[in-house]
Amino acid sequence: MPRLKQGLVVAGLIIVLDQLSKYAVTQAFMLGDYVTLTPFFDLVRAHNTGAAFSLLADQAGWQRAFFISAALIASAILIHLLRRESGSVLFKLALSLILGGAIGNLIDRILHGYVVDFLSFHIQQHYWPAFNVADSAITIGALLLVWDSLKKPRKS
Repeated sequence: MPRLKQGLVVAGLIIVLDQLSKYAVTQAFMLGDYVTLTPFFDLVRAHNTGAAFSLLADQAGWQRAFFISAALIASAILIHLLRRESGSVLFKLALSLILGGAIGNLIDRILHGYVVDFLSFHIQQHYWPAFNVADSAITIGALLLVWDSLKKPRKS
């Protein structure tokens, strides 16, 4: 049970950081506003009704219920996996980061019908899709899962 509590604390920290950062952006920027901070990084206010890279964002609205349902199911599975005694510390950390990110974006979808994105990286006029703290936590968690799986000894 201690690992579950630790995992929920990590997930909770991600949720708080994500929601506070999104709140700050929505207070400081109107939709589409941006400020250039470096030659390759802008803060911007964007709304995403789709998934990563705005996948399905152009649909008629059914995707909101789909993404809410998917996030709820994924969160339940992640909590179940965190409750299990097996798994490395790295594995549990990865699950916690993904859980926090999933819930952070779930809150946006429920409250607003879209996810607030604000981190925008680019090379000259070639822009990576804007993202947020929750997206970053999900990505880092996924990378840690891959790393953890590569560290495990192979069975012959």
